[in-house]
Amino acid sequence: MKILVVGTGARENAICESLKDDCELYSYMSNKNPGIAKIAEFKQGNEGDIEAVAKYAMENNIEIAVIGPEAPLGKGIVNELEKNGIKCVGPNIEAAKIETDKSFMRNLFENYNIEGSLIYKVFDNYEDIEKFLDDFDRDAVIKPVGLTGGKGVKIVGEHLKDNQEAKEYAKEVMDTKMGGFPQVIIEEKLVGEEFTIQAFSDGKNLAPMPAAQDHPYAFEGGKGPITGGMGSYSNKDGLLPFLSEEDYGKAVEIMEKTIKAIAKEASPYKGILYGQFMLTSDGPRLIEYNARFGDPEAMNVLPLMKTPMIEVCKSIVDGNLGNIEFEPYSSVCKYIVPDGYPETKYANEEIIVDEAKIESIGAKVYYAAVNQKEDGKVYTSSSRAIGVVGIADSIEESEKIAEEACKYVKGNLYHRKDIGKESLIQQRIEHMKEIRG
Repeated sequence: MKILVVGTGARENAICESLKDDCELYSYMSNKNPGIAKIAEFKQGNEGDIEAVAKYAMENNIEIAVIGPEAPLGKGIVNELEKNGIKCVGPNIEAAKIETDKSFMRNLFENYNIEGSLIYKVFDNYEDIEKFLDDFDRDAVIKPVGLTGGKGVKIVGEHLKDNQEAKEYAKEVMDTKMGGFPQVIIEEKLVGEEFTIQAFSDGKNLAPMPAAQDHPYAFEGGKGPITGGMGSYSNKDGLLPFLSEEDYGKAVEIMEKTIKAIAKEASPYKGILYGQFMLTSDGPRLIEYNARFGDPEAMNVLPLMKTPMIEVCKSIVDGNLGNIEFEPYSSVCKYIVPDGYPETKYANEEIIVDEAKIESIGAKVYYAAVNQKEDGKVYTSSSRAIGVVGIADSIEESEKIAEEACKYVKGNLYHRKDIGKESLIQQRIEHMKEIRG
């Protein structure tokens, strides 16, 4: 089959790797990702130019398109491709609102009585925000309604000193139409441990993947600004050291009810649904959904797939999705980023990646927001550069492999050495014990 993967980053590199042996692979990407370029026919262009992507797909007789990033989904890339007879792994513009419009997501929970929601309110004028925050008796989370690449969320007590600073940030979000909407969502801050479950969906059936835990904070110990994700880990049993089978089951049930509600409210949801949850004293609560694979969490689960990815893609578009099997291994992903990230201190600088050495120690390397230029050299952007993944029988072994692999990526770079470390995971276990008494 001819398969097109849309997107430029490490998530898309991992998707391409999972497909490369079973299809004729094509890529549409904004920068030349060296990891994708060596295994796929490709075209460089703006992924948000959905007409251009559709034209490229038709010229190459593409049968299935897999959409990596959220921005093209929000522009209706699936609608455009399907209009031209190309089936897609990814939701259409109506169903993608589960990510692109957070108010749609929260209203869905309310209207269909789906458990696991939280206290929230959507605002479109500053006066109401002032009054709400004056009366709000708990720490608040301020979110733009639209897409901000995981970098628009600010939390009182962490990034904002108090509710007065929350008011000022909420006003900034509205005035600048951050995320594309002159609106803001204010939610309660949940106390617990975050975890992610990603699942394949054919519009009716849901096939969940192993749970993972992302580390969104820039610096070790969970400090600093929230980023697109500095790394993640998964465990060989499909759970997490602080997550029980019952907790996992409840989260999957929330996702199944969500799929049914989207089908009634908007359109059948075909693609990958990413649920970001907080495990609290009351069980799993939903923080938000994404309408695609997580980045970095895609790199934890895709290399573990026992069921061929090509078969999963076919079953999604054909509407006959069954159970998906995964190898019983743990994984740790560490993101290597330009020094100073998420600021832009070291952008457009050369990095050197010893792929052979990384592979020789049993690790995997996925190229992210980098650009391979005509001279063959690889340069950073202002975003994340390289994802390295260790896979082994335990999280501890996986972490050691990933950490060793990081030594073979050279440049003005930084990564969180604590991701996947036993000491950090033990903190999470103790935290949940304390919360649950």
